[in-house]
Amino acid sequence: MGKVNILIVEDDASLAEVLDYNLSQEGYETRVARDGQQGLREIRESCPDLVLLDLMLPMVDGLEVCRQLRRDPATQGLLVLMLTARSEESDQIIGFSAGADDYVTKPFSVKVLLQRINALLRRKDQGSSDRDVIVSQGIMLDRRRHQASVSDMPLNLTPSEFALLETLVRQPGRAFSRAELIDVALGEDTIVLERTIDVHIRALRKKMGSHAGLVQTVRGIGYRLRDPTDIFVTDSTTTG
Repeated sequence: MGKVNILIVEDDASLAEVLDYNLSQEGYETRVARDGQQGLREIRESCPDLVLLDLMLPMVDGLEVCRQLRRDPATQGLLVLMLTARSEESDQIIGFSAGADDYVTKPFSVKVLLQRINALLRRKDQGSSDRDVIVSQGIMLDRRRHQASVSDMPLNLTPSEFALLETLVRQPGRAFSRAELIDVALGEDTIVLERTIDVHIRALRKKMGSHAGLVQTVRGIGYRLRDPTDIFVTDSTTTG
């Protein structure tokens, strides 16, 4: 297996140099883009495994870059770790709503950043020996191809949304806490607000359309996939 390719999209030249050096020392193959427009071009040309994406970028800002990646079927499964000086709760939620897989605020420790990168990459590769295709209640997940559908309707899911849905589908009826789902979708080393999972669930339900009720809210706990034996369940709450 070749080296993991990481694209650094950062307009701060000194920070980009530090990231480039440290990631190269860890054995990653790196490239640097200095604005959002160049970043999108590099992504299409080099197909990286992961993108470190600054939020405040010239030409095209990080949020718009992330949105464009998630809209394109060729890049919708690309891992995106957002870097930003904004640390307010609302900023984190906006970042995850745009499709970021993780969110690190500046200033940050390079060691911590490396741990977060490793966690994302492990999550992408974990369970390679598990069943590749999972089916439940009309939901189909193909892990090898990173494809999902419900009642034969394709679902264009981000890696985090895919991981969330896979976790729920594997154990229908089981209630998962928000903390458990954070570990599954974003990695055990990730420290984010529990409300972040609500954002991901809302996005997932929106994509599922009329099947959104399959993902149920468990009051005071978190979420579960409807138990197929609950024939008489009528509560298909879709609020996070």
